[in-house]
Amino acid sequence: MAGFKKLILIQILSWLACVAVGSYFIAISFNYTVNEAQKNAQATVQNYIDGLTLSDISTNNFKRAITNNDTFANFILRDNQGAEVFKVTHSPALPFIAEFVQTNFNSVRPQFVSGSNTDIKVEFTLNVQRFAHLLQSAFFIIVLVSTFLVLIPMALMKTLSHRVNKRISMDVADVIDVYINQNQLDHDLEVSLDTSRLKSQGKSLVPSFNRLSHFLKSKNEDLQNAALTIKHQAYKDGVTDLGNRNMFVEYYEKNIENSEKSTFGTLALIRCSELQSINQTRGYQKGDEYIKGVADIIKHISGTYTGSQVFRLNSSDFVAVLPNIPLKEAERFGENLQSRFTQYQQTQELSSVANTGIVGYEKAKPLGELLSVVDNAMSMAQSKHANAWHVQRESDLINNVSAGFGNQNWRKVINEVIEAKRVHLVMQNIMPLGKNIKAYAEIQVRFKTEDNQMLPTASFLAMAEKLDMAIEIDRLIIDSSLEKIKSRNLSEKFFGLNVTPSSAHNDQFVIWLERRLLKDTHIASKLVFEVSEFGLQSGSRRSLTSSPHTTHHAGPQWAVHLP
Repeated sequence: MAGFKKLILIQILSWLACVAVGSYFIAISFNYTVNEAQKNAQATVQNYIDGLTLSDISTNNFKRAITNNDTFANFILRDNQGAEVFKVTHSPALPFIAEFVQTNFNSVRPQFVSGSNTDIKVEFTLNVQRFAHLLQSAFFIIVLVSTFLVLIPMALMKTLSHRVNKRISMDVADVIDVYINQNQLDHDLEVSLDTSRLKSQGKSLVPSFNRLSHFLKSKNEDLQNAALTIKHQAYKDGVTDLGNRNMFVEYYEKNIENSEKSTFGTLALIRCSELQSINQTRGYQKGDEYIKGVADIIKHISGTYTGSQVFRLNSSDFVAVLPNIPLKEAERFGENLQSRFTQYQQTQELSSVANTGIVGYEKAKPLGELLSVVDNAMSMAQSKHANAWHVQRESDLINNVSAGFGNQNWRKVINEVIEAKRVHLVMQNIMPLGKNIKAYAEIQVRFKTEDNQMLPTASFLAMAEKLDMAIEIDRLIIDSSLEKIKSRNLSEKFFGLNVTPSSAHNDQFVIWLERRLLKDTHIASKLVFEVSEFGLQSGSRRSLTSSPHTTHHAGPQWAVHLP
């Protein structure tokens, strides 16, 4: 469009120049013609009056002849003294173009002629009316012709430009289609144009489209990098700079669950056990420092395995992915974590740092199922000592009906066991370590589902602790144990019962236990309640060992069970 406007401007300037040059030459021609006419008129008058005297000229006839002739605009006859004999004036107005030329060129000038006898003097001005009309007509013809010659090309150029632009647009659109198809089919653009009607028109566009292709690829890479940077910022944990849960899910789905090649490895879930306690007692800043310390330990240990990835799932949970690492090697990973956690525990004066659940994974393993299994492994680790780890193997899952349970399933199973009292008690004699220590039988418990399938005891108790249902389970075990002792008349023997740490630190449970034992005081004096050493150390509330609730000599005995 800018080029077309420039072309129109050039045409207009050319038209103005043509009109100006034509007008100039017409004016020159007019001036020349008038001069020649004046010379001829002067010669004619000179020839006419030569040899004549003033008396030879009939004034009236001469005046009549001059008046009836359009040759002169002004004619004055004078005697030898210069006195005016007669005068004829016939000065019609000139057309404006002729007047303009006359003003600038002074073409029409008075002419003077003297007779040979010197008694006659003539002064005249030629009438150029006819030449003026010819001048003006020629000017208008030049203007009209030049205008016509300018406007027609402009109109034709506009129509031609419209057609050319339309054709070019169609050709470019066709070349773009070929370019798009070529990129989709991975063919060479020049080869694609050779097989089409665009061979002649499109060849010149190939370098431009190649440059466009490189430019688009470069921009696409920039956009992808920018999007990846934004994504990393959105998927990054603010405290540890590790990937968050969303990044872990995307990584697992892309590299494990939906991977095209066969893959296997180890997944470890690390849970910070002291975060809530540190936040409450030392402040959130110390809690963040504790999380950063745990994260540094996990990154350091995981960094020794090729291709390892560490993510922070939530406030207290981390997950480490160790590609191509079998579970046998993962045991060393768990031991290294436990060792470093123990060192950190001692330097920070904590009761524990973190527990680790470890499972193996393979291609196409659903993430939800894997997390359920590793959560079960975590529950097993939490039921052990401080900073403990637990590896959940495939062989452990074959006969384990609870392996794929989630929290809701576990809650449902535990509630059903409590309501139906599906417990099976087994007694095992404990050999005394000294002569002064009384021998007793430890009551061990087994839990069953409504289908009469045996549940894993350690997992069951660990999940009960996790779901805050351990106290109800302990009550069920104690009630069932007392009823069994009475029904089998075993009140003369000594028995040991395990109590979970959460129950041992719960005042309401201790009060309930006192009241329950008061109903069977003859059995209460023969009971030994065992709590793990880790369970006693990990709580801040008072434990059963400090409880003075006994009835004279018949109170229960408390023991610390060393695992």
